[in-house]
Amino acid sequence: MDKKAACQSDLRRQILSLIRAPGSELDEARLCQDFGLSRTPLREVLQKLAGEGFVDIVQNRGAKVAPMDLPSLRVFFQTAPMIYANIARLAAENRTPAQLDDLRTIQSRFRASTIARDAGQAAIENHAFHEQIGLMAHNPYLQPALRRMLIDHTRLSQTFYRPASSFEADLVTKACDQHDAMISAFDASEASLAMDLTLQHWDLSRDRMERYVQPDPLPVDIIPLKEKTHAI
Repeated sequence: MDKKAACQSDLRRQILSLIRAPGSELDEARLCQDFGLSRTPLREVLQKLAGEGFVDIVQNRGAKVAPMDLPSLRVFFQTAPMIYANIARLAAENRTPAQLDDLRTIQSRFRASTIARDAGQAAIENHAFHEQIGLMAHNPYLQPALRRMLIDHTRLSQTFYRPASSFEADLVTKACDQHDAMISAFDASEASLAMDLTLQHWDLSRDRMERYVQPDPLPVDIIPLKEKTHAI
């Protein structure tokens, strides 16, 4: 892997794992030093990350990590179940055997990271799992929306993969088991079942992700989104 590719991959991981906080500034001079790059290739990396939704670039003000403000998160919680469910349906209909094998490989890594209680790695592998389902859907319109949504989902899910009680640890185990059930539905080309399992999977982690947004009781305008989970 060359220096540009390594920089791009590492910054993605740092953003997804919250090592670089949402909205934080990206110091070009420091990044050049850290990754051994000159300004031009670094700016090419930042432009690529901006196109993917990881970074915001403002003219004459530099780059910063994509923020997670309340208005955008309202849209996230409202939109996520619709995108996930429809991606799952298309994946069940269009997946190839090779893609399904890749999904099983990712799931093995995901399960191992949850057993090891490695929250950061579990979130990254969960990201890869759902990104792979997006590839299986073979839909060029939904896939970019899924990838952008997964950035915020992965950042929010850090709290889900750090269980504070045995009950929450059981939820992580259940999420892992749901992945296996989804794989079986894709394997059997059961589109309706894949959609149902995907929505159950979303429900499992949604409340914990909302805690990240608002640890105290949720604002009135967010609570009704719980009732829209199955709006497809």
